[in-house]
Amino acid sequence: MLNVLAAATVALAAQGPGDWRGPDPENTLVVETSKGRIVVEMRPEFAPQAVARVKRLAREGVYDGLLFHRVIDGFVDQTGNPNNKDGGTSSHPDLPPEFTFRLPKGQSRAMVARRSDGQEGFVGATPFAAVSEKEAARAADGTLRAWGAYCAGVVGMGRQADPGSANSEIFFMRDPARRLDRDYTVWGRVVQGLDVVRAMAVGEPPAAPDRMVRVRVAADLPAAERPGLEVMDTAGPAFAALAARTRAAKGADFSVCDVEVPVRPTR
Repeated sequence: MLNVLAAATVALAAQGPGDWRGPDPENTLVVETSKGRIVVEMRPEFAPQAVARVKRLAREGVYDGLLFHRVIDGFVDQTGNPNNKDGGTSSHPDLPPEFTFRLPKGQSRAMVARRSDGQEGFVGATPFAAVSEKEAARAADGTLRAWGAYCAGVVGMGRQADPGSANSEIFFMRDPARRLDRDYTVWGRVVQGLDVVRAMAVGEPPAAPDRMVRVRVAADLPAAERPGLEVMDTAGPAFAALAARTRAAKGADFSVCDVEVPVRPTR
């Protein structure tokens, strides 16, 4: 598997310009942390209310300075609570669960696995799972019932026991944990800085916690300060070839979480 991915990485330089895209600044979150920068591509198609909330809190400055108060190696980095511990909320009302969503017919997406009981793919850089093609065909409106897949780098909304208690807490996946699928709202994925996510001090709470120093929506930054990167277009042929190579290497164990979406700097 490592050799396949290494070969794919070497081949990136040979891809054409149409195989790459720039993230939408209005749906890109730039998180400056005590360990470095994390860039998240947000997905309002998955969770419009969660994305709107995260952007609102970033623009209000609520996230600036907050600690990563619960960090579990191989699992998650949690942050976003104004009291820097579980249970803290913003001044805004709690959000309803957005655990599943419906992708309209014609929505740009890349399917990487199809089975009799379901399928998996990507919208942008964010992975999802969905009902089978056969079940989807029964939808009168042509939509596809789907849910975010908790792979490494995926970001979700924290909550308490009540499914409708998400508010300001967010978490970053250090590694896959698919047991969270359909139980916590997915609102995007890290496209730059997964190494930073994995570098956060571990603990519940950590003895010396890291923090989000400043959180901004890329659209609010001067052009020169926005992330200089491009993401491989998951709807393009280069990504389809990468996914096919990865699927062949993994065989029966293949999962959407095995596919890394390449990112390259533009400056």
